Amino acid sequence: MFRRTAAFLLLIWLFGFLWFAVTLPGPLDDTVRTDTVIVLTGSKGRIERALSVLEAGRAPRLLISGVDREVKPGELAAEFRIPARLMKCCITLGYEAYDTRSNAIEAAGWVARRKARSVRLVTADWHMRRAAYELARELPDHVTVLEDGVPSRPSLSTLFLEYHKFFGRMALDFWQRPPWKKA
Repeated sequence: MFRRTAAFLLLIWLFGFLWFAVTLPGPLDDTVRTDTVIVLTGSKGRIERALSVLEAGRAPRLLISGVDREVKPGELAAEFRIPARLMKCCITLGYEAYDTRSNAIEAAGWVARRKARSVRLVTADWHMRRAAYELARELPDHVTVLEDGVPSRPSLSTLFLEYHKFFGRMALDFWQRPPWKKA
């Protein structure tokens, strides 16, 4: 009986990992409009994608969450060739976040101050599920999060680690707030 249970759990884990690795979220349709764009700093292509959405007029405001405290707005503008008018009117640099969970907390506060009802979340495809999960936990139910995954080529070890972080976060939430004990 123990071996069957262990084998069953191993199969669930394996199929979960395969689902996670094979069905990475992709880019959102470029015609979709939202109240805001939030990009989580990290791998190449994230900030560029968010800026293209902003410049195309698909959202009026952008939060770049997780910016290193040493990065100055002028430096970021120069590196990504952001026009000064766009930097001044429409882009907020978030310096408070240092991991995915704090990205979500920082972003939720920013969204609340702007009274946004829809958010385009931009991050790497392999990071999207956990980032969207963390953000949805922090935002009110009436705010819609649309996932805009930046395609990448993650290594097997990156996928393996991210799957376990995602699974662990969901398991912890389930343990702390079981669905049958909702208030």
